[in-house]
Amino acid sequence: MPAGDTALLVELADLDEVLSLYARLDEDLPDGVVDLVPAATTLLLTIDPRVTDVEGLARRVSGITVGSHERATTGEVEIPVVYDGADLAEVGRITGLGERGVIEAHTGSPWTVAFCGFAPGFGYMVGGDERLRVPRRDNPRTRVPAGSVAIAGEFASVYPRESPGGWQLIGRTALEVWDIGREPPALLVPGTTVRYVEVTS
Repeated sequence: MPAGDTALLVELADLDEVLSLYARLDEDLPDGVVDLVPAATTLLLTIDPRVTDVEGLARRVSGITVGSHERATTGEVEIPVVYDGADLAEVGRITGLGERGVIEAHTGSPWTVAFCGFAPGFGYMVGGDERLRVPRRDNPRTRVPAGSVAIAGEFASVYPRESPGGWQLIGRTALEVWDIGREPPALLVPGTTVRYVEVTS
């Protein structure tokens, strides 16, 4: 679907299809495409209208088969975590894993940043232990501290700055995932493999 004169919004069936199409386009970027913005079920392609047009790009993209292409990877990041989050005990109860089991599950499998959103530097990570799929909180917090490590649904993330939030808080990290003085400012870009590592302080 056209999104104004300079962007194309592609709707897909699920996140796997989004990541597949993102990988295909990222490795062979069509002329005139200046940015790719993946989300849970959509991919936004921003264009330079002097080089291409939305209708022509739509025809090209519609001919791409998705679902069988491996996801692109863009490096690996270790995130040191102190597991003392306000919701750790509740997540342990919901999952039946207990607090120690939640920590072992969270650190035991790699995660992949699928897309970014909500706030600058907030990377939605997928692919961790399926036992950690828990609902968002019934009552979101008005203030979640920067560096809070959280999970909700199929996703994990780190809050890049203080903000409201409804995810389950299981720990905290001193690692800055958003730094305007860094290039790129976001540490967690789509395709990044993330490994959480337990630390004591």
